[in-house]
Amino acid sequence: MVNAANLMALQSASAHPHGLADSEFDSVFTEDKPVIFAFHRYPWLIHGLIYERNNHDNFLAHGYREEGTTTIPFDITVLSRLDRLHPAADRPRATDSECREPCEAAALRDRPMAHRAWITSRGEDMPEILNWR
Repeated sequence: MVNAANLMALQSASAHPHGLADSEFDSVFTEDKPVIFAFHRYPWLIHGLIYERNNHDNFLAHGYREEGTTTIPFDITVLSRLDRLHPAADRPRATDSECREPCEAAALRDRPMAHRAWITSRGEDMPEILNWR
C-alpha cells in the first residue's frame, strides 16, 4: 500500500522539482510488479505522469469516468471503479493468481451489476451501503 500524497512525485526529478529519481520510484512501485492505483480524478492523468517510468505498463489506474449521467454518490465510485469490489476483482488479474474460491471472481464481477440494477430500479443505495457502520 502506497499513499501518493504528492502526485508530482510520480514524475521524474528532471520533469518536476518534487519528482522522484528513477531508482526511488522503482523502489516504491517496483520495475515489474502490477500496481492498482485508485485516484479520485481521471485515470489517464496517472498514466501521463508515469509514462516514462520503467513499470508504466503494469499500472491499472482506477478513477473518475464520465458516464454522462446524474446519480447518487456511491454509484459514482462504482462507475469509476473506485468501490472496494473493482480493485479486489483486479487483484487476480494484476497478480496472475487464482481466486481463493472458484466463485470469488464471479461474485466480484457480478456485484457491481447487481448494484447498478438496484440503483436504477430504486434510486438509492443498496441496504448494505445505506446501513453500513
